[in-house]
Amino acid sequence: MLKIGIILGSTRPHRNGEQVATWVLDIASRRTDAEFELIDLRDHPLPHLDEPLPPSLGQYQNEHTRQWAARIASFDGFVIVTPEYNHGIPAVLKNALDFLYAEWRNKAVGYVSYGGVGGVRAVEQLRLVAGELQMADVRQQVALSLVTEFENYHVFKPGDYNLPALNTMLDQVIAWSTALAPLRVPAPIAA
Repeated sequence: MLKIGIILGSTRPHRNGEQVATWVLDIASRRTDAEFELIDLRDHPLPHLDEPLPPSLGQYQNEHTRQWAARIASFDGFVIVTPEYNHGIPAVLKNALDFLYAEWRNKAVGYVSYGGVGGVRAVEQLRLVAGELQMADVRQQVALSLVTEFENYHVFKPGDYNLPALNTMLDQVIAWSTALAPLRVPAPIAA
């Protein structure tokens, strides 16, 4: 069965993303075509890019990098839950993406964003990063406005009208994760 990680891309105190990621996980966990698991960046405190380049697959110097690589390698695809900070993505999310390369390749990714205009500018940046990491980002995204989906900008109360977009995005992540599976099979080592 496919394994899809839901990455919570903010580590700020009092973040709205935890409510959003829990909602995504709740809806996704009702499906039978994949397993879903939350990946909270708070659980993976990565310093700012402390690995020498270019790291070979699995040959990292630091234990925190090896743990992060093993975690990411265990998934077939991802949903990234991200806020938009100053028209962009959170630095902690960019750092987590940049820490690895090979472990992201040939995996699908979808986006659930939130912010003043639904976090769409953060997703625009993430699409560029995903392309460079050789990830297949899906077209459908879920853009949640702080004005309409959050009470007093902090209590997440999503309208049911968001469900079709979320389910379509999940369908696309699963379809692309399935299609890319042959590319994720490690090549046999020549004798």
